[in-house]
Amino acid sequence: MSTYTVHEPPPRKGETSANPDRFVFVRDGFYFWAFLLGPLWLLWRRLWLVTVLYLVVIGVLEAGLWAVKAPGAARVAVGFLLALLIGFEAGTLRRWTLTRRGWKNPGVVVGDDLETAERRFFAAWTPASAPPATASMPPPLPKVWKSGEDRDIVGLFPQPGAPQ
Repeated sequence: MSTYTVHEPPPRKGETSANPDRFVFVRDGFYFWAFLLGPLWLLWRRLWLVTVLYLVVIGVLEAGLWAVKAPGAARVAVGFLLALLIGFEAGTLRRWTLTRRGWKNPGVVVGDDLETAERRFFAAWTPASAPPATASMPPPLPKVWKSGEDRDIVGLFPQPGAPQ
């Protein structure tokens, strides 16, 4: 089961809320193609600022390794570790970019695949412009326990009415 964060774009001109077809689901986990082809994956996903920062970090690392006259194996190891970091953090970088562009996060959903996650989310989702379905219903009252009532309490909670 994968966990997805859902991102709602800002509404376009003339819209009160964003079209659900434009929602983006970002999987949490390792992105193999971001690991293998880091800069190309970043450009494909239109993560412009992240791509620039990636290139700056690569340049600084290469300059630092050249300055200390590091062997080729060290350069390969540093490049591999940076690629591994990009693979693990690709989802986070994409979420950061979407948030920076003004997208809202209406929820998190779990599903076997993207299609299942989308179905689960949209089955429970109501647009922000729609009135809440429970607006006329009062909130449920908490259960009041009466003294001496038979009940099971699980965990390390004190008995109601017992001295603390």
